[in-house]
This record gives sequence, C-alpha cells and structure tokens, in this order.
Amino acid sequence: MYKEQYFQLKDFFAMSIQPTKEPKFPLFTLISLGVVLLGTLLYNTGSIAVLNPKGWIASQEKDLMITTAALMLIVIIPVLILTVVIAWKYRSSNKKAKYAPDLNSGKLIECIWWGVPFIIIIILSVLTWKSTHELDPFKPLESTVKPIEIQVIALQWKWLFIYPEYQIASVNELHFPEKTPINFIITADAPMNSFWIPEIGGQIYAMPGMRTELHLIADEVGEFRGSSANLSGKGFAGMTFKAISDSEQDFQTWTESVKNSSNTLSLDTYKTLAKPSEDNPITTYILEKEDLYDWVIMKYMMPQ
Repeated sequence: MYKEQYFQLKDFFAMSIQPTKEPKFPLFTLISLGVVLLGTLLYNTGSIAVLNPKGWIASQEKDLMITTAALMLIVIIPVLILTVVIAWKYRSSNKKAKYAPDLNSGKLIECIWWGVPFIIIIILSVLTWKSTHELDPFKPLESTVKPIEIQVIALQWKWLFIYPEYQIASVNELHFPEKTPINFIITADAPMNSFWIPEIGGQIYAMPGMRTELHLIADEVGEFRGSSANLSGKGFAGMTFKAISDSEQDFQTWTESVKNSSNTLSLDTYKTLAKPSEDNPITTYILEKEDLYDWVIMKYMMPQ
C-alpha cells in the first residue's frame, strides 16, 4: 500500500513541475517596450524638466546625462538581448540546443566582455573629470553682462531670496533677468535642504551655518518650477517656488514695485518668518537689515 501511495505522489509532483508552454510575448519584452514608449512620450512632450533645458548649465548637464546613458547602454542592451535569446534558445523544451557544460574558454568572447566595459569606463572617467571642472558650481560664468547676486536662505518650509544690490527680498518667488549670470549665495536656517531649478541647472545643498554658491544663467524669458531636492520634514512637498526669467525691463519694473511694498524685513520680521509653516504665500519685502544673510550664518558660529 505504501509503495502504491509513493508512486502516486511521485507522478503527481512530476506532473506539477512539467514546463509550461512559453508565452509568445514574454512579460519582460512588454515591460521593456512600455518603458521605452513612456520615455519617448515624456521626452517629446517636454515633461521631463532636466531634459528641457533653458540655460547653458542645464544644457551641458543634459548632454552629459544623455552621453553617459548612451555609453552604458552599449553594455546593457546587448546583455538584455542575450538574456532573452539564451533563455529562449536553451529552454528545456528545445531539444536542438547544444549542451556543452565543459565550455570554459573563448579568448574572443573574453576580450569583448572585459574590453568593451573597460573602454567605456575610461571614456566615462574622462567625461567626469572634464565636466566636474567645467560645471563646478563655484565657478563664475563668463559673460559680458554684469552678474546679479541673489542670497538664498532655505527655511521650514519656504525659500527666502534677498537682493542685496536692490535692498529687497521675496518669499517663494525668484525673479532674475534673462541672459544674465546669476550668482546664488546659499545657506539654510533650518534642517539641511537642497536648492534646485531643474530647467536652469543642477541642485546644490543648503546647510545651516555654511555658505555655498551656484552660478546659473537663463537663455530665455519664462517661468520655471523651483523646488527642494532634499527631504526636510512634513512640509517638504509644498516647498516650491516660482523662478521667473524676465526681460531686463520687466525685471527692473519688478524691483521697483517691490521697493514700493509696505512690508519691511527687519530682524524681528525675519524671526517670525523663520518659524516652521506650511502655508507660505508669495510675499515681497523692503530689506531693512542689510546684513541679514551674514547674521543668519554667524548665529551658528557664536556661542549661545
């Protein structure tokens, strides 16, 4: 009786593990096609900000991303194709496939799968070294136009922009003239954050008690989305701002309108503004405390 039950169980498990018929359209192929189509659609519609540059820095970064991705795809695409081909050719139901478990040499194949990645790594290394120096955020941009300096303070959960030359400031709205180098001087008076305008250039961190720089330029008039690129608490999702590239005349008109504002940014006003808040409407100020940016940094240096 036990022997009969044993053979019944054996037959049951043998039937359970029989290979099923392979689908004509593997799931992997469908997913890959979907990713390619989605990426093409987003690229053509301009929905990906980093692939829709409006400034020289952003344009250089886009070219760098596309070049490095293309170089890596030289390895990735053949590997993905060979994965499908090998899995199909050497499937259990294919009795014509040659079984060669002792195959352990092939100088040409070895040269290809070690040589090609080695060459790609060398090319990527050169590109990285070159771009690191060319796109150094501390490196001022060369231009015949006089740059404008904007001091940036990351708060919870808002952005404060100070224009020392014009003695004005704004919250969550950044104006600058087109085709003019912008020298951003960045710090934070809150947890570490990251300042980012994807269509103009890359992000850079803002840290309490520290001063960093970012040099950008916009090639045309337009309104762009600026945001925080570093998680900083429950109000992080709403920590966005408008980055508006104006014509020179419109920029001067905007600065004059701010100078006529009834709001003044004194030290007491700033301390109230610096308190954590999630509802932060666009507000403009006349700068009363001229050294406010330096005061924000130095308060982390002075003993309490």
